[in-house]
Amino acid sequence: MPRVRRGFKARRRRNRVLKLAKGYRGGRHRLYRTAVEAVDRALCYAYRDRRTRKRDFRRLWIVRIAAAAKANGTSYSRLMGGLKKADVELDRKVLSNMAILDPHAFAEVVKLSS
Repeated sequence: MPRVRRGFKARRRRNRVLKLAKGYRGGRHRLYRTAVEAVDRALCYAYRDRRTRKRDFRRLWIVRIAAAAKANGTSYSRLMGGLKKADVELDRKVLSNMAILDPHAFAEVVKLSS
């Protein structure tokens, strides 16, 4: 009696995993069992880090704004508090880009906040 070879569905599942493992080093892109482990872990990291990325960028923007605010003679918290009172609705991403690319405009925004 010949052995059972599983057929189309199993091959499709294995190929899906190996396709996701493309570019991995060693047996991880070639051997199904190790590829499954690597792909599962990679997908977990990807899911987690899509959320982490938002936090990381916000922290980066805050650090940049704080440095530019210090250069203009105020603190980050005073700047943000003043902008809120002045009804200036610029988000941190825009303020960060402004601080880097257009320091004169950022200085004007700092004047608005005080």
